[in-house]
Amino acid sequence: MNTGFEWKSYICKEAGQVSGVKKIAVMTSGGDAPGMNAAIRAVVRACAYYRVECKGVRLGYEGLIAGKLVPMGPRMVKNLIGRGGTILKTARSESFKTVAGRREAYEQLVQHGIDALIVIGGDGSFTGGVIFEKEYGIRVIGIPGTIDNDIYGTDQTIGYDTALNTVVAAIDKIRDTATSHNRLFFVEVMGRDAGFIAMNSGIGIGAQAILIPEENMALEALFSRLSRSHKSRKSSSIVVVAEGDQLGSAFDLAKAVKMRYPKYDIRVTVLGHIQRGGAPSCYDRVLASRLGVAAVEALLAGKTGLMVGIRHNAVVETPLDQAIKAHNPLDVELKKIADITAV
Repeated sequence: MNTGFEWKSYICKEAGQVSGVKKIAVMTSGGDAPGMNAAIRAVVRACAYYRVECKGVRLGYEGLIAGKLVPMGPRMVKNLIGRGGTILKTARSESFKTVAGRREAYEQLVQHGIDALIVIGGDGSFTGGVIFEKEYGIRVIGIPGTIDNDIYGTDQTIGYDTALNTVVAAIDKIRDTATSHNRLFFVEVMGRDAGFIAMNSGIGIGAQAILIPEENMALEALFSRLSRSHKSRKSSSIVVVAEGDQLGSAFDLAKAVKMRYPKYDIRVTVLGHIQRGGAPSCYDRVLASRLGVAAVEALLAGKTGLMVGIRHNAVVETPLDQAIKAHNPLDVELKKIADITAV
């Protein structure tokens, strides 16, 4: 009679025979996001569970070209689930954008006996994976890790929930001083191409106005809201601005408002990279764990060219090229809620 361990080993052997995958490399690429370490941990331990070798790639595609691959086992990722950043480090790579750079990267994978690659990152990282797969046939699975939440094929990306909580906690503190001094604060948050952080944090802290790249709010509309706020005797106001807003930066907007309302006491705060740091929230830890395991299982099932994501609390798969080309639309209901609750 087989024990559970023997049964698992049999299943793993069958998976390996079907997929031909015996050694998986995992890397983080692009901007760091809270929860990346949790995803690395899940990939490494899923590989150990299914008896597949795992190597970590240090410094993203740049490290892959340089051959910075290290063996990784389950004990190497202990106590990692709650750490921010990425122990594998991350870097931009101009070399990987070249044919010669990708050839060097492929030769490193061959030298290390790597059958498949798991890329944790955003659309830029996935673009590299798509080209790599097409040129050399290397199996690639993507895990969405970015605070911007702008990847199509998943309701939330790893790091987004933590970044939101960081922004809300920071603006709650800013409101204390804004109220004490009857000030108007412009708070700039990350989101060069997508306003998910600005919109959701703005609703969460009760912003008077929220400016996002997806919507070109006229300057007169902002003036109107601030005037309405003043007439309703609000003692302070918070305006949340995504860094990619079409009207300009928080400093540009503050200058324009000051010219229109010279008596306003205005301050500007740019939250910057604190949004990327810190221990991941419970949600991001669980999400990263689910997607890390799903990525390994997809490779063992013989799949490639996919991104694993979450839709309606279920793990789903989306073609990588589709995840890159499409973008998650901003929920129009949130815009309506923001307008109603700012009265």
